[in-house]
Amino acid sequence: MEYLHTMVRVTDLDESLKFYCDKLGLVEVARNDYEKGRFTLVFLAAPGDADAARENKRPCVELTYNWDPESYSGGRNFGHLAYQVDDIYATCQHLMDNGVTINRPPRDGYMAFIRSPDDISIELLQKGEPLAPQEPWASMENTGEW
Repeated sequence: MEYLHTMVRVTDLDESLKFYCDKLGLVEVARNDYEKGRFTLVFLAAPGDADAARENKRPCVELTYNWDPESYSGGRNFGHLAYQVDDIYATCQHLMDNGVTINRPPRDGYMAFIRSPDDISIELLQKGEPLAPQEPWASMENTGEW
């Protein structure tokens, strides 16, 4: 398992970048706009980690900016922890066998979400290319929030 990033939702991307980059000193290492989903992801790293972060070899802070205004109550501005795993199906099966609910199953062979006992959302991402869809995951429904 490899730690990838911590996601924080932001309401004003420009102001957030001024804070994280201009004031705190982090460096933007990647940015992706998702028109269909109407959001932007900006990945930031400490200056000494920037080159390695660009190659996914150092953890980042992910700023998620939703284009449509949204209020984040109840801690929703903190999004999730993310870990890359060697086999998402084996990881999810191990978690289920140990009593963990898979809130968002890896139907696509790539991404799943679980929650900690304190309700912190944790994203699991398949290392490399997505695995071929397979049962029971392909037809498993979401459970609760993720």
